[in-house]
Amino acid sequence: MNQTQAVTALAALAHPQRLHMFRRLIAIGPNGLPASEIASAVKAGATAASFHLKELNRAGLIRGTRDGRFVRYAVNIEGMRRLLSYLVEDCCQGQPELCGAMFKKAQTLCSE
Repeated sequence: MNQTQAVTALAALAHPQRLHMFRRLIAIGPNGLPASEIASAVKAGATAASFHLKELNRAGLIRGTRDGRFVRYAVNIEGMRRLLSYLVEDCCQGQPELCGAMFKKAQTLCSE
């Protein structure tokens, strides 16, 4: 991941509803949810939810797949892994293991 990609991903997360959607999809896991269920969970209208989901998708943090008439969104594990790795790659003068539990938790999340 380069700086431009990281800024795009962080900008996508810099909105309360998008952050809520992303965290909801992380909690659900790789099977994801239909867009309508995500909208309901974050109390967003269909149009707003669609806009926010497209922003997260464009940033590479989630992925959408067609499921009949619906679009099902799930967290993009590789996209999340790249962002987290980019954020901590220079941690503690190149020794990210010194960041302790926070880094270990991020590694665990990203290796699943």
